[in-house]
Amino acid sequence: MTHATPAGSPVDGTGPRAAGIPARRFGWTVLLLLAPLAGFVLLIVQPNFDGTWEHHPSHFWLVLAIGGINAVLAWATGSAARLRGDARLVLVSLSFLSAAGFLALHALATPQVLLPTPNPGFVLATPAGLLVAAVFAAASSLPLSEKQARAVVRRAAWLLGGLVALMALWAVASLLLLGPFATAPVAERASGPLAIPALAGLLLYAFAVYRYLTMPRHPASALPLAMAAAFTLLAEAEIAIIWGRNWHASWWEWHLLMLAAFVLIAVSAQRSWREERWAGLYRPETAAGERAISVVFADLQNFTGFSEKHPPEQVTGMLNTYFNEAIPPVVQRFGGVIDRIVGDAVMVTFNTRGDQPDHARRAAGAALALQTATAAVAAAHPDWPRFRAGINTGVASVGILGTGGGRTYTAIGDVVNVASRLEGLAPVGGVAVSADTLAELGGARAEPLGRLQVKGRDEPVEAYQLVGLG
Repeated sequence: MTHATPAGSPVDGTGPRAAGIPARRFGWTVLLLLAPLAGFVLLIVQPNFDGTWEHHPSHFWLVLAIGGINAVLAWATGSAARLRGDARLVLVSLSFLSAAGFLALHALATPQVLLPTPNPGFVLATPAGLLVAAVFAAASSLPLSEKQARAVVRRAAWLLGGLVALMALWAVASLLLLGPFATAPVAERASGPLAIPALAGLLLYAFAVYRYLTMPRHPASALPLAMAAAFTLLAEAEIAIIWGRNWHASWWEWHLLMLAAFVLIAVSAQRSWREERWAGLYRPETAAGERAISVVFADLQNFTGFSEKHPPEQVTGMLNTYFNEAIPPVVQRFGGVIDRIVGDAVMVTFNTRGDQPDHARRAAGAALALQTATAAVAAAHPDWPRFRAGINTGVASVGILGTGGGRTYTAIGDVVNVASRLEGLAPVGGVAVSADTLAELGGARAEPLGRLQVKGRDEPVEAYQLVGLG
């Protein structure tokens, strides 16, 4: 269950004023972004200013550097997309990867570096790559429904595989001069029919610029505006690809515009708070929504007493040993997300992405596996404290908490508080679950602990000790 962000939330608002940008600064920003286009027009109408510099190694390393920056951006956004299950970040990562892969192919077309002569397919890789990247960029700006967003996330691996396959086929066909590449002209400048992909990319980037300028965004992040600025520069690069003169300043300009676009995004992301660095691009439903989740809390009984009697390095060694054994089964086998580790306590959430309908069973299996794994450790260290665990299931608010100076992604609500209290009621080495969680565990074996009064809650909680899953 997911609800859209209510008005007045941190990500609500549209337009530059909603992001807290004064109109004057916004106007100067627009002028600055349009300055390269004005300079390009000057070079075209005054050919005397459009100087020539043909240096093949510089071209090779410049294009390869642009592709490398894109590859890093693709990896970073792709990792965030998988962690949060965010469709916009999936599409953004594919846009970066498209540019990275095709730019790498274009770098190979530089004559007298790796190949003796220009390769038609590799030369055409730049307008092709920018067009594919523009398609993903425009798609990332669309207001997808929850159903559409889930479909994108589910098919992310297929989209990635298809894109990689396309780039591989392009490389093979280019090297073997197959199909249209057998007769394609070797021309850096897109003219005639070759201008169509550049024009299409220009329109798609213009659409993405408009959408990113008007979409809701988090006031602590400048990433949406950075994306709009970068897409503006890429749209200008598409214009330069059509009218720029080979090895002239107008030709070099579109390379530099692409470099500036992706450096701008990289710098904006680097300046964001290290946790949830890409949160400014999350869909509203990812940034703040309500979902049915299951929460596992676990901590060590009598940890304070153990810490009092042992030096800090021994306490740290004990915790690392436990967590090295406890966390892998929770995360890898059952798909939980480590929300936080505070001292000896760990909080694990399930279904925060909305893609685990069996989240209660996953949470129960993870808690039992945690106790099994840590019991083996405790058997070798009889004086070490043992874990207790508590599980609760219910609706929580899931999203970004905090602002630019400290930001995290967490779950908030009564379901979290009760899970924490249940953990304190669990027997040492055991798992306590609420009635809500047990109701989702058909066939589970459990022993009643009774209706327990939980600190900070008016109504008692019906609790059970989970013995095993059916």
